[in-house]
Amino acid sequence: MPSTSIKFFSELPTFKLSHQRKTANWLRAVCRKEGRMLDSVNYIFCSDDFLLALNGQYLKHVTFTDILSFDYTEKGKINGEIYISVPRVLENSIKYDQPFEIELRRVIVHGLLHFLGYDDKRPHQKAQMRRKEEACLSLWQ
Repeated sequence: MPSTSIKFFSELPTFKLSHQRKTANWLRAVCRKEGRMLDSVNYIFCSDDFLLALNGQYLKHVTFTDILSFDYTEKGKINGEIYISVPRVLENSIKYDQPFEIELRRVIVHGLLHFLGYDDKRPHQKAQMRRKEEACLSLWQ
């Protein structure tokens, strides 16, 4: 079996993802379930300001967001970087009355689902993405 790399970094000095190995194994399971090969994905946890700057620089958006994903997939092998705003995830966990860890997992897998070909621009795509997120969350063991 080819080696895959899922790494977690933080721009925030106060944040460290718990259960890193379990999270990486879960994400590999999601890819296997989708019949796709994962090569390398880096997750970078960051502040609102850091992500806002990236959003403006690369997408010309001047709005806060919880996630930005940069897909470098080639020849069917999943590769990319996923930037996640920890303050946005915390705010959303409160807004949607979800534990922070669950909301964080949802956002983590959301980025991977983009690399797997799922989009959320239109209402029907958004509904499909939510169903996929729920299915993926149910794989967490």
